[in-house]
Amino acid sequence: MLPYISIGIFIDGGYYAKINRALKAQERSIIRVRSLFDYICSRLAMEEGIHVSDCQITEAHYFRGRFRVKEAYDKHLLYNERKFEDTLIENDVIFHYKHLREVDRDGQSEVVEKGVDVWFALEAYELAAFRKFDYVVLVTGDADQEMLVRKLKALKIKTVLLTWNLTDVDATSPLLREEAGHHWELSEIMYDSPMLKKQLLYKLREPAVTPLGDMF
Repeated sequence: MLPYISIGIFIDGGYYAKINRALKAQERSIIRVRSLFDYICSRLAMEEGIHVSDCQITEAHYFRGRFRVKEAYDKHLLYNERKFEDTLIENDVIFHYKHLREVDRDGQSEVVEKGVDVWFALEAYELAAFRKFDYVVLVTGDADQEMLVRKLKALKIKTVLLTWNLTDVDATSPLLREEAGHHWELSEIMYDSPMLKKQLLYKLREPAVTPLGDMF
């Protein structure tokens, strides 16, 4: 049993956005960041047999590609982006952005996000080694992060993979799931705990007449 737990949280913004889009479509809701963090602390405290006050999120980081300001403005995304960033700031989350690019392929416009997953892995590994977290929580389903989990385990850092599958097709890589020491699938957890679902989700108002974008 650890007398005190230091936690580092690393959020794959693209994966997180997919969860929120599915929640908007199915529940007219989005994730409450503060409630999600509280759940992480309370569950780890329970598993380690310590008081929740001895569980501290030392750092939380969010990684995402985003459009340049002119493109975001044209796509009606600026309001949603700033509103979401306000939520991150209020919860002491450090955000890391790289610019998205749009390219034409076979007459179709395609959004390209380069390097964010590599940045996510490098930053998570470097900070985990430097800060010496007791636990690292990864909010992602990307198979590319399998080696990150393996490296974190080599540092003897307990790693939690936190996922939320809301579609018919499982968005979590089986290899990543097998590699992680702990896997929390929130769709399954909340199926057995409706009260937790109510706690973690923020109910949205009816959509405005002018669309504000659908990035978050």
